[in-house]
Amino acid sequence: MNIVVCVKYVPDAQAERTFNASDNTTDRENVDGLLSELDEYAVEEALKIVEAGEGEVTVLTVGPDAAADAVKKALQMGAHKGVHVGDDAIHGSDAIATSLVLAEAIKKIGADSAVDLVVTGMASTDGTMGVVPAMVAERLGLPAVTFASELAVDGSTGGSVTIRRDGDASTQTITATLPALVSVTDQINEPRYPSFKGIMAAKKKPVERWTLADLGIDAAQVGLDAAWTKVDSFTARPPRAQGEIVADEGDGGRRLAAFLTERKFV
Repeated sequence: MNIVVCVKYVPDAQAERTFNASDNTTDRENVDGLLSELDEYAVEEALKIVEAGEGEVTVLTVGPDAAADAVKKALQMGAHKGVHVGDDAIHGSDAIATSLVLAEAIKKIGADSAVDLVVTGMASTDGTMGVVPAMVAERLGLPAVTFASELAVDGSTGGSVTIRRDGDASTQTITATLPALVSVTDQINEPRYPSFKGIMAAKKKPVERWTLADLGIDAAQVGLDAAWTKVDSFTARPPRAQGEIVADEGDGGRRLAAFLTERKFV
């Protein structure tokens, strides 16, 4: 079973995030970053599939130099090898361009050994964009079974993948033939922590660095100039003001109720 997991390097949600003043894109260089939490579930699920049978997991990311840390974390968890697509021309790419780069990279990964399954998180934790998996599947001509809360794979010849998708009003069971693309939710498993052995082993695992030229992609197809949407302007969030302190002199409850009512909290 040859599995590719698409992961993303995102700004730490606990850090002070902002935009670049020069082009209004997300600042990814002057802020701490990490492997997107939702992608950890995708890595874990791929590892479980391989550990239950055989095969290997390749982790794929697209981004600046620092995005190598996302691949590194996945390798420490147990993935077998990594691919990092980095090119200055990719800066500012939207979901459409990102899906193009991912799809072409997956094709290149599968040139030697066909890819049986592509696994992704359900969205990124920075842009919360959940359409990229479906876009990648469309470009690859693969069935997309998305938002999986449970996943089972039949890896035999002409095999299939079956997921459970939990919605607000119903639970669906969906089956697709392999090869296929699956996006998973944060309900599917509990991602493992890298062990010391895994951290040391990751240092010897192969990681390839590709550019747009390696994928045969014209730089004019990606980047901010090719994006369908752009941020026109942004304003920093004002600092939080000190709250009002209500001294209870027998009328504290009434004053609190009036405060909440005035602001339409009750």
